[in-house]
Amino acid sequence: MSTGQILLLGAIAGCTIFIGLPVARMQNVSPNLRAMLAAIATGILVFLLWDVLSAAVEPVEGALEAGHDGRFLWLTTLLAVGFGVGLLSLVYYDAWMKARRRRAFLLGPGAASPAELEQEYHFAGLSPAKWLAVFIATGIGLHNFSEGLAIGQSAANDELSLAIALVIGFALHNATEGFGIAAPLSGDTELPGWGFLGLMGLIAGGPTFIGTVVGQAWVSEALSVVFLALAAGSILYVVIELLNVLRGAGSKTMVTWGILLGLALGFGTDFILVATGV
Repeated sequence: MSTGQILLLGAIAGCTIFIGLPVARMQNVSPNLRAMLAAIATGILVFLLWDVLSAAVEPVEGALEAGHDGRFLWLTTLLAVGFGVGLLSLVYYDAWMKARRRRAFLLGPGAASPAELEQEYHFAGLSPAKWLAVFIATGIGLHNFSEGLAIGQSAANDELSLAIALVIGFALHNATEGFGIAAPLSGDTELPGWGFLGLMGLIAGGPTFIGTVVGQAWVSEALSVVFLALAAGSILYVVIELLNVLRGAGSKTMVTWGILLGLALGFGTDFILVATGV
């Protein structure tokens, strides 16, 4: 398989994330529907957390069972550090952003001009829903980089059928992940523009292509563990944030059904991978 064909496979797998993003431009969304969409997104991400952690822990357990103590210690360290960085970096970044917003309020009209305050808010970001979408896209992007590694490595080893099966399965996964990014944005007071949604698609889906490039040129178990751990930490942070959003939003029964539906979507696409023999 040529390099161009391998890269095309990675691009196809990553592009499907754009399928679910237009949901974010839904207007006049009722609070109950908004809560249901956020709950479904939470269920999808809970599945991804399980899926990513399982893949990250597998080589660590393999090294332990094989009696390779040095490699086990090395991979365990990478797993722990990667997970901690993925989780805590978003925690501290969010705290820093909130501190900037508080300082902007405390400046007062005598300490800063309206133009300076406007610039401060512009730098601080976007609405809370958009920041949450950015965090979701970041966590998914780290996860998708590891998927790209798998596509690239299988294709580089001339395992064409495996590479195609991975592309099909990951493409289906990415379609549901795009919906997960868009769900918190639907019904936001500020409708997200197509440019913003395109950027979210690139952040989340682009790493699939990049991972394919790296995977077909360089096989590294340690690199895969690091990115899976980073993804798991990032996804856990997003799940915590979404659960905070869902607390008090809609009935507990409806939210629970939404999370269950999201889990079903995640496992359903995963079962397709199993059915193809991957």
